[in-house]
Amino acid sequence: MLCDDSATVRAAMARLLEADPGIRIVARVANGQEAVATLAGLPAALRPQVVLLDLEMPVMDGMTALPLLLRQVPRPAVIVASALTQRGAAAAMAALRAGAADYIPKPGAAGGGLNDPAFRAEVLAKVKGWARMGAAPTAARPVAAARPLAILPGRGVRAIGLGCSTGGPQALAAFVQALARPLPVPLLAVQHMPAGFTAMLADHLDRLGRLPCAEARDGEALRPGRLYLAPGNRHLLAEAAAGGLVARLSDAPPENFCRPAVDPMLRSLVAACGGAVLAVILTGMGHDGLAGCRAVAAAGGTVLAQDEASSVVWGMPGAVAKAGLARALLPPAALAEQVQALTAGRAGAVA
Repeated sequence: MLCDDSATVRAAMARLLEADPGIRIVARVANGQEAVATLAGLPAALRPQVVLLDLEMPVMDGMTALPLLLRQVPRPAVIVASALTQRGAAAAMAALRAGAADYIPKPGAAGGGLNDPAFRAEVLAKVKGWARMGAAPTAARPVAAARPLAILPGRGVRAIGLGCSTGGPQALAAFVQALARPLPVPLLAVQHMPAGFTAMLADHLDRLGRLPCAEARDGEALRPGRLYLAPGNRHLLAEAAAGGLVARLSDAPPENFCRPAVDPMLRSLVAACGGAVLAVILTGMGHDGLAGCRAVAAAGGTVLAQDEASSVVWGMPGAVAKAGLARALLPPAALAEQVQALTAGRAGAVA
């Protein structure tokens, strides 16, 4: 179901989505009130698995409609569309806290608008991924059997590097929420996300109350028990310094078409910490993080990745798994348990 007050946007989004033979539009509505009424009146065979919901609309806005849509049975996955602004980012994160599955930032005309290839790829991946997630779970394809984890004597872990993209905000929140106690090392995270949105995501994660989280600042000391999120459009790097690590922000060219990117962050951690690095790759399109995980593994560090069944898009973690680098393939909450076990100097059981 498409819900947007602009008939032009509804038509353009319908063309974008229906170009994929695996997607069918069952309804187009102009505001939240129409969305709730239409969803309730559709026959079971036409109930949408996914609702694309604009947040700013007359009559009933998306935030008001969201909880009403989520009460429907079967419950659809709701992907909210927000303006590419600080206010839009705050609204998108509020929607995630209220139960939305994901968000899509509306592209501006300067970037190609709705015809921008990156936007089209993101929309299709999220719609198909969340539709699959809402269906009955299927067995994940066997790729690389998870091996029992072990820490090399005397090496330990000095830092954690985490990367994610499509579906990442919810996976990252699930990972953080599953942390039962403070981490004894700093956690650096890269989420592919526009500038402005990362500050709101950091606030969203900080509100979970498991560990302090903020956008990284250039030159600040990286302290244990804190999560440092790469700001939008800046690479986040770690640098060795007296007594520990400091953050460095870089305007170097994008890697894997992304800035921030996971690979430079992981490479910098290896340069600063050697093999005392723990890399975690969550859901996302593409293969950003693969080269960085190769460097982590070559230095003697440990790589963990999200399993296919729980990933919205098994691109980034799948690339790591298929390369034989992942020591465990698990959902985000179970990955958090493994991270806590490994940073405590012991290995947890692998499911």
